[in-house]
Amino acid sequence: MELAKFHSSSHLVLLLLRAVLLMNAVILASSATVCPNCGTTPVPYPLSTQPNCGDSNYKVRCDEGGTLLFDAVNNTYPIISTQPQNQRFVIKPANFINNNNNSSCVTSDITSQGVQLNASLPFNVTSSNTILYFNCTPLLLGSPLNCTATSLCHSYINGSTDGSVCGNSNICCTFRAGGSTNSYSIRVRDSGCRAYRSFVNLDYSLPVNKWPAPGLEIQYVSPPEPVCGNQNDCEFDSICALTDNNATNGGLRRCFCNAKFHWDPVLGSCAADETCGNGKDCSEDHTALIAGLTAGLGTALVAAIIGFVLYRRQKRIKLAQERLKKEREEILNASGGGKYAKYFTGKEIRKATNNFARDRLLGSGGFGEVYKGILDDGTVVAVKCAKLGNSKGTDQVLNEVRILCQVNHKNLVHLLGCCVELEQPLMVYEYISNGNLLEQLHGQHQGVLSWRNRLNIAQATAEGLAYLHFSAVPPIYHRDVKSSNILLDEKMNAKVADFGLSRLAETDMSHISTCAQGTLGYLDPEYYRNYQLTDKSDVYSFGVVLLELLTSQKAIDFNRPSDDVNLAVYVQRMVEEERLMDAADPMLKEGASKLELETMKALGFLAIGCLEERRQNRPSMKEVTEEIEYIISIVSAKEE
Repeated sequence: MELAKFHSSSHLVLLLLRAVLLMNAVILASSATVCPNCGTTPVPYPLSTQPNCGDSNYKVRCDEGGTLLFDAVNNTYPIISTQPQNQRFVIKPANFINNNNNSSCVTSDITSQGVQLNASLPFNVTSSNTILYFNCTPLLLGSPLNCTATSLCHSYINGSTDGSVCGNSNICCTFRAGGSTNSYSIRVRDSGCRAYRSFVNLDYSLPVNKWPAPGLEIQYVSPPEPVCGNQNDCEFDSICALTDNNATNGGLRRCFCNAKFHWDPVLGSCAADETCGNGKDCSEDHTALIAGLTAGLGTALVAAIIGFVLYRRQKRIKLAQERLKKEREEILNASGGGKYAKYFTGKEIRKATNNFARDRLLGSGGFGEVYKGILDDGTVVAVKCAKLGNSKGTDQVLNEVRILCQVNHKNLVHLLGCCVELEQPLMVYEYISNGNLLEQLHGQHQGVLSWRNRLNIAQATAEGLAYLHFSAVPPIYHRDVKSSNILLDEKMNAKVADFGLSRLAETDMSHISTCAQGTLGYLDPEYYRNYQLTDKSDVYSFGVVLLELLTSQKAIDFNRPSDDVNLAVYVQRMVEEERLMDAADPMLKEGASKLELETMKALGFLAIGCLEERRQNRPSMKEVTEEIEYIISIVSAKEE
């Protein structure tokens, strides 16, 4: 018998008891700790009022009076309500300063320039807020805000008690928050607007006396799985594993949920999948197993010991198999804007590409080759093939597909699915018919793009990158932004492509430490020196793309003088010599109006801002998007 290799039945019982105690210890030690109520206000996970509860990256405060407080950069605001299911809470905006002079229409947080959030923390202002700005300077009339006499803020002033304070103030403006720089700030200052009010989910059709109380909604990023040092730090239904399969033993480890479980950021633990079987919660199986083990029945005893021995012997094999199975299930079930990522067979892909015929080859790069394919239903696709022997194997491709299935934006090339059964892994994307921006600027179509076309391409690309940085959870850094990775469809709409070098950001880190990869001419020098990848690395690369749109010159061109081979260096020198427009494409300047020339100059200076040496001095992609939108609004006003 198999049991003969053990010394005695008492030894078996001892092993069993140790296994049971270990399981219970793991369960008790790793349960998520929710912070106690602040007065009568619950503090949902992951908000943390104490070091030993919640998640330390989501700090709030509870004062002695039992009021829950949120600390911005230079000010503190009471939390009115929390919505843990949506990862949101509402803070009370600052009050008006109470005095009797003409400056009474001023909010008390003007000394700290309003609500200023720390962009490195997992909090931002949601798009559910409607912001009313009061007591503004005439400078705001040229902004994208609605400062007309019929704007919503006038209705508020005329129909609320605040009208007695701000009724005689200067210009008032209305703005729907989100999608721009105010995702991290609601700004008041002497040179702009001196007061504001915010309302969450405001119904514009309601009279002012039916409006909700003022509030500013803040959302927070869903917390990731807890960090672990070893398996003892994790629950029984999760595994302590590296967050990056390529990391060394010193890499970051987290408690990833086993198959049939998923991470629930609201509860702060693994939860059983609803499809576990016949309406039965998977956790019941674990409960039955523990109860059977504890009872010490002979059959359960033998099964537990054999399972324990096999687990120790084949731990690495089982972990790899479970991870691969889980990732394949995610690929098959991940939703991408109403469509599902598909698992293609090798037979389907060979047929679609005519067995990878050379006349179907669209292009090649460092990762591999891209072929045009036609599926059985007539859908035209682009099939990206990894090179044989490339270090980015099946596991990495599955991970990349999992990442891209989470994103959905009109300015990002859509991933349709993948195939991993052939010798080299494949990814299937939507087909974009008009080539890439590099070909449009320097190929046979050179000179076709008008100034308005170029601004639209810049705006679309910036919106796609801003989505990756601020709307994807966790954020995604593209790491290879360049004109050849910006595809154009039949209507010249831009779509960002090629996520082969993209990396997921850790929500509790301001940067990713990784070997510098990218394309010469576009590579962030600070990233190259310090190996710290941030969203500002993409901003630098996008700044080079803006210079290409303005100058119609390549990022690296050895036909230019030796000191000007690098386009970024060349244009920065022209700016220092106050000759920026000398670098602009002569064909763009020919016949351009004075206003158009000014917008060209504005885009050039925006590009220079993106190319700042220190990443802290560069704008975010949301700020870049807002500036491009403002430039387009000027051009549009001229056309009208």
